[in-house]
Amino acid sequence: MTTSSASIQFHPGHSGRALHKWLLALVMVTVIALGWKYPLLGFAVPAAMATGIVGGLFRGRFVCGNICPRGSFFDTYFNLVGSSKPVPPFLQSMGFRWSALAAMMGFMTWRILQDPGSLSHWGSVFWSICAITTGLGVVLGLAYRPRTWCSFCPVGTMQNALGGHKDPLRIDAGCKSCRICEKNCPMGLSIAEHKEAGQIPHRDCLKCSSCETTCPAGALSWDKAA
Repeated sequence: MTTSSASIQFHPGHSGRALHKWLLALVMVTVIALGWKYPLLGFAVPAAMATGIVGGLFRGRFVCGNICPRGSFFDTYFNLVGSSKPVPPFLQSMGFRWSALAAMMGFMTWRILQDPGSLSHWGSVFWSICAITTGLGVVLGLAYRPRTWCSFCPVGTMQNALGGHKDPLRIDAGCKSCRICEKNCPMGLSIAEHKEAGQIPHRDCLKCSSCETTCPAGALSWDKAA
């Protein structure tokens, strides 16, 4: 499904949440811009990773959609220039995603072990991982959707596995199948076709509420009991 990145909107009632994401994005930009000189800034990276993994236990990819600094960057600043092409299926396959996770963790461990006693070295490693993967995310976002990186982000994959089934988006009978929600989904997920089931099955739903707040029928909600 092809959607236009320019069509993604912020609901007026959620202007505070939108500002929150712009500020989070600025945190990531600051870490990447200054981390080479102040390597201890790199520790923001494992902090974000740990937050995502712990959050995944309770609400799946909620952290990706609402708290992640890099995800916020893709949703705000970068969303202004990102492409709108569908993400290639192989990037979303679990085989590729687990391979990417193993490769990144292996590379990071190898680099850290080169000077395990230096906190500055650790910070530099974290910074370089963040800079390299963000650069990759930018390239992919220019070719496909802004959040293409999030389709196979290692931390996102762990959140998918830990709690992707929790708190699914509920679709009630008022759904008109207009698909406005899908045009505003940063992951390009299908929604309307699941209205008979009453909820979407996607474990990679970011729970960002972009679909919920733009649904003209008010047919989408979060099932807290699921």
